[in-house]
Amino acid sequence: MFKLDGKIALVTGGSRGIGRSICEALAEQGATVVVNYVKGEAQAREVADGIIARGGKAEIMGFDVADMKAAETAVEEVVKKHGKLDILVANAGISIDGLLLRLKEEDIDRLVQVNLKGSLACARAATKAMMRAKTGRVIFLSSVVGEMGNVGQTAYSATKAALLGAAKSIAREFASRNITVNAVAPGFIDTDMTSTMTDQMKDFIVKSVPLARTGTSREVAAACAFLASDEAAYVTGQVIRVNGGMYV
Repeated sequence: MFKLDGKIALVTGGSRGIGRSICEALAEQGATVVVNYVKGEAQAREVADGIIARGGKAEIMGFDVADMKAAETAVEEVVKKHGKLDILVANAGISIDGLLLRLKEEDIDRLVQVNLKGSLACARAATKAMMRAKTGRVIFLSSVVGEMGNVGQTAYSATKAALLGAAKSIAREFASRNITVNAVAPGFIDTDMTSTMTDQMKDFIVKSVPLARTGTSREVAAACAFLASDEAAYVTGQVIRVNGGMYV
């Protein structure tokens, strides 16, 4: 099940964390994975080399998702090289925390540019190619705080909530072309972002999770692999929550 043999997948922000696990999971199912990065070329190459060493297919591609023209050019290059683009996982994102009264204008602008505009730019470019093929999968990476909110993450949660509305709207726009659009909303996941938190902070958050533990990036990646597969052909406009029951 969930085999992706012959599929071409572009994963933005694929050089580390959840993005890296998504790249690895899709490759394990047979997809050729294009690992996007904006600064971490060495990390992206490490991801691709690891996939290849395990018998998979991968390559790297550097571009800033917040640059709409760069995103469009990148997708065109993928399609030119491989003849198609079957799967887009819009995972690239940043987190800038702070109470609303203390947020700087440039922080808000950057969150919107990367998390929201970047995801829409990539989806816009990808769906153009998918329309011609009359098939495709678009997956947005949202967050549990996009649904439940969180103190000190007003701007970040706003961008992640916006992706849920975007997924539902784009799903309706492209359903007639057999293109599905969904979102995955991770909860408290062990990543580089959470590694800087104190044990006290982690314990406090885990107490709010019914499964009483943090999640893994592999568990988030598994949800993406399902949504990218033929088995999810009748799933569109949905939010898959990988949060241990933190929000239901």
